[in-house]
Amino acid sequence: MSNRHLSRSIVLQTLFEWDFESEKSSKPVEIHPIFERNITEFAPGSNDRPFMEALLNSVLNKRKELDNVIEKAAPDWPINKIAVVDRNILRIGLAELLFADRKEVPPKVAINEAIELAKSFGGETSGRFINGVLGAVYKEMGEPGKNDIGKKKKMYGNVPMDKLPVEKLAGAAVFAKHDGNVYMALVHDVFGHWTMTKGRLNEGESDIECLKRKVPLELGVPIVVKENIGSNTYSTFHPEKGKMRKEINYYMAEAPFQELTLEKKEEKGGLDDVRWFKLADILDLNFYDDILPIVTKAITNLAEGK
Repeated sequence: MSNRHLSRSIVLQTLFEWDFESEKSSKPVEIHPIFERNITEFAPGSNDRPFMEALLNSVLNKRKELDNVIEKAAPDWPINKIAVVDRNILRIGLAELLFADRKEVPPKVAINEAIELAKSFGGETSGRFINGVLGAVYKEMGEPGKNDIGKKKKMYGNVPMDKLPVEKLAGAAVFAKHDGNVYMALVHDVFGHWTMTKGRLNEGESDIECLKRKVPLELGVPIVVKENIGSNTYSTFHPEKGKMRKEINYYMAEAPFQELTLEKKEEKGGLDDVRWFKLADILDLNFYDDILPIVTKAITNLAEGK
């Protein structure tokens, strides 16, 4: 067993025991004595303690956020109805997927390690359940790092990228001018990232028609669509349609500076906030890697008065 897999196993055993005892106890259960005992028993002399402590603390500090993501990604499974071992594997996997340094823990490693924990410590269906939930979150994130392996062939599974069925979307960098300032409207998803509004094209619908329909619904403001500012393409997996390629064209779109109202959705994943931001504040926000060049282009255009 690799050191990192052993370390994750110790963190899981610690969380499992703490969570299990907390359910039975009317008093708060201290987790760190459990952690110390598990290190002493399973990894005496380990030099991987900083990694274990960081992972444990990440789960504990972000537990409410992690549980919220689990409930969004698995709406049929309330958090208290998920088996104790499974929900703590999900917490570990999501903590690494959403909050770890991607150079240290690439997203696919976070998912694969969680699946291995499920196979080792969970029930017969745990592996599939963990894979399904983390996979749904990963796709909602835009599959960061999806091209890190196999760039030359650009393959998705056994199907070439250019052979996948295409789903077309349109997105917008919505901006407004007010009292001498320029603002952009950004939406925030339940996985902790800011992004631009976008929507799927209906049959026979143009990009412009899609945006004029979608943006007022999602943001609550009318828009005037302007120039195209770029596009991005990524692979994803639809539970009914299978492997797909999503192509998104992005446009500048001007709106009045008025209160934004986020469209309410019941679907899993989804958005939880929408705000106006001054241009100077935008690049400090947390964006998905594949959308950042589009955001940068929009800011540049607005700063140059285009």
